[in-house]
Amino acid sequence: MSLALATLIYEWRRYLAAVVALAFSGLLVLGTTGLFTGIVHSVLATTERSRADIFILPYSTPQLIDTGGNGLPQRIRPMIYLNPDVVDVESMQGNGAQWVNVPGPGQKQIQTFVQTWAIDTTPGALTLPIDYPDATRLALSEPGAVAVDETDMKRLGVRLGDTISLNGHTARLGAILHNYQGVTQPSAIMSKDTYRLLGMDKGDNGKTGPLMVKIRDPKRADQVAAALNAVSNKAYVALTTAQLNKNDEAALLSEQIIGVLLVFFIILAIGIGIGITSQTLRGAILSNIREFASLRALGISMWSLRLIVMELSFWVGVGGLLATGALTWLAAQASGAIGLPLVIRAQPAAMVFGLLMVLAVISGAMAMGILKKSQPADLLR
Repeated sequence: MSLALATLIYEWRRYLAAVVALAFSGLLVLGTTGLFTGIVHSVLATTERSRADIFILPYSTPQLIDTGGNGLPQRIRPMIYLNPDVVDVESMQGNGAQWVNVPGPGQKQIQTFVQTWAIDTTPGALTLPIDYPDATRLALSEPGAVAVDETDMKRLGVRLGDTISLNGHTARLGAILHNYQGVTQPSAIMSKDTYRLLGMDKGDNGKTGPLMVKIRDPKRADQVAAALNAVSNKAYVALTTAQLNKNDEAALLSEQIIGVLLVFFIILAIGIGIGITSQTLRGAILSNIREFASLRALGISMWSLRLIVMELSFWVGVGGLLATGALTWLAAQASGAIGLPLVIRAQPAAMVFGLLMVLAVISGAMAMGILKKSQPADLLR
């Protein structure tokens, strides 16, 4: 075992503050990006969990976040069927609606806006989410029935079976969903028949929403999407589910206010990481300055002592990475329990881990100046 690692293990309490500082710096960045990413997937859970293999969107807006109200010409749908691998093509139907509950005794009336989604309740339908139990599908098949996530029931002021109003039309809470929480805005799911019954299927001036495509072999989604794009003539863009998820996440993170917040948190994480870690390393080295002086008296060069400090900072960084992983996992469990999904992607995690190691090494370099006090003559005092 190296001297640096042995020192860190034996005197771990001296270096704990540095490890914790790096861990919270990593959690600050990972938690923020993970929360924003989770918001995307909570809002779009109904479409992401459908049976669609490919999504067709306007060429100018290849994402479902911040589309600017763009739609596809209705002539696009029959064009998709020309591909021999395509089995089914359905339009995504969604809208916004004013929600008003009918309060019971002791309850208060709640007026808010919800995101509505229309699904096909036929067994195995393309737009039917794959995790819907059959009881939920049957409940939504009833005219006027809607479903909301269990975490949204309190802020919407409803219980199962309650009557509610959507855009002035009477509906009923017929089912309760799980893991479809709306972080920014509650979602109300209904059948396409109920969607029309509540007056939400209005004229679209020859436009249709994004299209969901089912193909014969889902394993060939990349090849079929490429084939559809090759004949699109920029009239549309075909994306696999993975490609669409990536575009949606990038669209949200590129929003101006979110981008500013991310930059602020990254700068804050760097300041916390370098400030606390470097001071902790300086203090730990200073407390062992007589040991370093003894090494110099034995003929160990200053260069070798500097290498020991750099290796020590490296192991502190490794400890910070392990602590970051543990804290992030705990944060993800806690946030999921209260309806705030935390989605951590491999690329942002790798970037954060690389940043933490750089912070640890820089902190070690800043702490090396204290070695000048390790004078062998001091041992005679």
